[in-house]
Amino acid sequence: MEIKKSPKADLKNKRGLLLEIGLVVSLLLVIGAFSYTPKEKRIEKVDLQAPIVEEQIVEITRQDQKPPEPPRKVEVKVIADLLQVVTNDTKITTEVDFTEFDEDVEVVQTVGVEEEVVEDDQPFLIAETMPSFQGGDLNTFRAWVQQNVKFPQIALENGIQGRVVLSFVIEKDGRLTNIQVLQTPDRSLSEEAIRVLSKSPKWTPGKQRNQVVRVKYTLPVDFRVQN
Repeated sequence: MEIKKSPKADLKNKRGLLLEIGLVVSLLLVIGAFSYTPKEKRIEKVDLQAPIVEEQIVEITRQDQKPPEPPRKVEVKVIADLLQVVTNDTKITTEVDFTEFDEDVEVVQTVGVEEEVVEDDQPFLIAETMPSFQGGDLNTFRAWVQQNVKFPQIALENGIQGRVVLSFVIEKDGRLTNIQVLQTPDRSLSEEAIRVLSKSPKWTPGKQRNQVVRVKYTLPVDFRVQN
């Protein structure tokens, strides 16, 4: 039996179409290759006419080294007057009193002791004799402050209360100075405490080594509203 091809399945009839498709694809590739532009690269041109800076060569100067000085001659003189050769029979007299070295004599060595100078400007925190207020101590003064202090009206209206801590110095003449506020819940309370302390009577000043000195104190003042 003879096998025959169908005219529709014969590829020879489609040569022209395949050729046209190949030409179109080739043309598209050529057009795409020409349309592609690579990125431009800039090359800086070196200015060959720029002036050349010549470096100045500094000559290295060397100081002439002096030759070492010859060693000096040192003459040693023997003082013959200090040495006197005598025989064993010769008696030697001396001005030294050997009674000072007697065993029965008591040698007393005196050592000078410098008195301690107390600085006037630096206040003491603890002195040998602390200042006294009206015959009492710091607690007596605190009770006097609590009796004379008045609760500020502005703090009472705003419900402000608490403890004010102050520091002060008792001078050599008994005056109370250098009042400083260390802690306060409100300015009105600290101002009232300062007002009372500034009106303090004179104290009996403190002493250190029998000298009147300045002494520094720290005092808390309580502002409490009693129901």
